[in-house]
Amino acid sequence: MKWLPPPLNFPTRLAAIHETANVVKRLDELSNLANANLSFLEIMQVDRVLSKTAHTNLSEYEDLRLAVLSSSTLDHALPPIRVAGLRRGLRIEIWASGFGQYRQELLEPTSELHLFRPHVVLLSLLAKDFIGAVPLTASPEQANVAVESTVQDLRSLWKRAQHELGATVIQQSFLMFDAPLFGALDSVIPGAPTRLVARLNAAVSECAYEEGVVWLDVVRASARDGLDVWFDSARWLQAKMEIAPQAAATYGELVARLIAAARGKSKKCLVLDLDNTLWGGVIGDDGVEGIVLGHGSAVGEAHLALQHYAKALRDRGIILAVCSKNDAAIAEAAFRDHPEMLLKYSDFAAFVANWNDKPTNLKVIAKQLNIGLDSLVFVDDNPTERAHVRSSLPMVAVPELPPDVAHYTRCLADAGYFEAVSFTAEDQLRAGQYSASKHRESLRAMADGIDGIDGFLKKLEMSVDYGPVSPLNMARVTQLINKTNQFNTTTLRLTEAEVAKLAHNPEAILLQFRLLDKFGDNGIVSVILATPEAKDMSVLNIANWVMSCRVFGRQLEYEALNILVEAARHRGLRILRASYTPTAKNTVIQDLFLKLGFSRDASLDGPRHASSDWSLMLDNYVPRQTWIARKGQAHDR
Repeated sequence: MKWLPPPLNFPTRLAAIHETANVVKRLDELSNLANANLSFLEIMQVDRVLSKTAHTNLSEYEDLRLAVLSSSTLDHALPPIRVAGLRRGLRIEIWASGFGQYRQELLEPTSELHLFRPHVVLLSLLAKDFIGAVPLTASPEQANVAVESTVQDLRSLWKRAQHELGATVIQQSFLMFDAPLFGALDSVIPGAPTRLVARLNAAVSECAYEEGVVWLDVVRASARDGLDVWFDSARWLQAKMEIAPQAAATYGELVARLIAAARGKSKKCLVLDLDNTLWGGVIGDDGVEGIVLGHGSAVGEAHLALQHYAKALRDRGIILAVCSKNDAAIAEAAFRDHPEMLLKYSDFAAFVANWNDKPTNLKVIAKQLNIGLDSLVFVDDNPTERAHVRSSLPMVAVPELPPDVAHYTRCLADAGYFEAVSFTAEDQLRAGQYSASKHRESLRAMADGIDGIDGFLKKLEMSVDYGPVSPLNMARVTQLINKTNQFNTTTLRLTEAEVAKLAHNPEAILLQFRLLDKFGDNGIVSVILATPEAKDMSVLNIANWVMSCRVFGRQLEYEALNILVEAARHRGLRILRASYTPTAKNTVIQDLFLKLGFSRDASLDGPRHASSDWSLMLDNYVPRQTWIARKGQAHDR
């Protein structure tokens, strides 16, 4: 994991953590230590201290239960998963099945697996358990039957984990470690193990995506690192270890990053330095014509490759920003005037070029974009700048770039900061949405001095397209629920299967809201999950309400409540109840329900920032006036 910096003073720091009594500080220090390129022994030592650290509700680390169902030995890979989880704000508790006992655990309702109630289930299985009986002389038809039978078998296991356990399922790809039989011809002979496993992986990965199952591609990782790194014949014969000990750290990292992505913890924004990062040379000294970029130069093509990668990330929904010590006008001129410049000024949602220190400017960028600092990945060729940011802002991801610019793109890609488990229509539109935000801010700036906020909102010409959560928008709704931190009333995280189960409940009201204005479509930006109270069916509980930070201050919360109240009245409901669960990130909505006209439950009055319950009498509710026109229909259930 060369994108992580080397551990500094590891023994001293670990000993100090061991003596730290404050649990929150202890976890933070362990996380800082985990954000280094640790050896397997060092990972084990960190995990040992972590195991002796008490759990607490006061930290920002999310507790999560992972069940590992395996047909090989994986005990040595569990500590790396836990330590890698710390790097992503997760405190992972792991339960592992007995050797090869995955079917029994899934099928038996009273098994230890069911009692554990995992949030995530990892299936690490062997190909030979499914296609091992296929003869070498198999016809194409026989091979097809074997592959399809395996896909259906796995699908049934996934559904059981999803629906009975309510878990996110991770399916591991099948390693092919048998010796070749035909040499290069293995890839075309229908019954050859190499061919069968390749076809199996292709079929299972496609089905997994269709079923909302997360794909752990150890085959791709082994192709990158070399099969001998991932599979050790001696270890397999001695202990049935499919994943070799030397690959355990990387394996743990891959598992943890997928879990984090499914929980909405992947990074959102790539922040790029300019000089000697996006191009070679210093533009303030060399001028636009003197920087090294583009074809005809190995260094210039390497910088261009990084721009290509950044551009592709933008196309899939990652926000781009610039953080550079430079004269702003000179830096902007490079994007306008250099003939080989692939990225354009308009590609960046934030562009901060001045002579302030990088940590200060990163705070400015996060504020401009209205995202957390922990959503940023900062790429800078200067090791001093990287160290400064890591020291000042440990929540910002800072890859340890290699000395040669030719390897920058590979380093950033290998780090997996932007790991995704879905790709929605909103993801594809996000880059344009942030560009449109620049125009909205320009309009706001003009309106502030003339018409005020009402004038600004009126000129936006907003409309809301709303309706029930359906299979068409299920992936985006789940993504929004798991990624949203600031406007998130209860921080309830759900899998797509759990959202689907709620959506199929005829008594529940699940609403999604898409906000449009004259600058464009913001996509689905808010979701309300409401279910009737079991003891009193006239009461509707808001299980969770989330809204994207991109539309804060646009009156959508008022119009969304108007729509929810109408839907509830249409059902004959009398009372709307809601809860606010405070976190370190959602204080922006601590007074949300008070502003919306809810009354706080007097019996539960406590400190201002404590969890609170609220209620609203529907007969007394007067709809709020907003500048948002309506589309859609909330009552079609």
